[in-house]
Amino acid sequence: MSVTNSESQSVKRKGGFIELISIFLQALILAVIIRTFLFQPFVIPSGSMRPTLLVGDYLFVSKFSYGYSHYSLPFSPDLFSGRIFGRQPKRGDILVFRHHDVYTNRDEDFIKRLIGLPGDRIQMRQGVLYINDVAVPREKVGELDNVDVTEVNRPVDVYRERLPNGVTYDTLDIIPFAEGDNTRVFEVPPDHYFMMGDNRDNSEDSRFSVGYVPFENLIGRANLIFFSIGNGAKAYEIWRWPFDVRWSRVLSWVTTIHYFPPEKQ
Repeated sequence: MSVTNSESQSVKRKGGFIELISIFLQALILAVIIRTFLFQPFVIPSGSMRPTLLVGDYLFVSKFSYGYSHYSLPFSPDLFSGRIFGRQPKRGDILVFRHHDVYTNRDEDFIKRLIGLPGDRIQMRQGVLYINDVAVPREKVGELDNVDVTEVNRPVDVYRERLPNGVTYDTLDIIPFAEGDNTRVFEVPPDHYFMMGDNRDNSEDSRFSVGYVPFENLIGRANLIFFSIGNGAKAYEIWRWPFDVRWSRVLSWVTTIHYFPPEKQ
């Protein structure tokens, strides 16, 4: 039995539509797998990690670096507790983690630098970071007079810190004698971490309402800036790219960002 020409065209249209739906579903499943188990894109919404990360930086976070918790899953369904294939983060890593924001009364993703490991004693004394009663080496490496980087329209002192494991990074000292420059001693409990922003005078971190971050709440490690745009522009505003894209930051590893190279110290 044969079909007419119109019937044949109808069958082809139905077959093409089903094939299109199949391709879409396969692509969606692949995207969910990549986002859940490999890499997830994030955009920096605030200045707490200046000068390392700027508002408008788009970066990839590796989801596999520390294993997986239910926060790794889309919409974070509470299907299990703890971590699967858990691996401990290293001091100095820049982490994305889930935190219940007391100001918005909802769970949000935060990004900070890991300063204190379980069992550490952390304190700030006159702007100097102490880990287990030992001062972290800190030296002034220059001044930044770039409002896009510092968010203030004046020169800002930049200090470089070196953690006990050799990790170095730059911090901003925007406000002398700021509230976070002198703190009590924080004793990091087991399976928790102490986080701080590189923008020391403008960061809501473990010194304040964030507190100690549970191992279970870690989402991943910030690795690569794949796009960056300033002046409040959005990535989809292509007409603003020639003027507002920070081309020097595109495809930059976050661990390599220093504004004053060692030879210029």
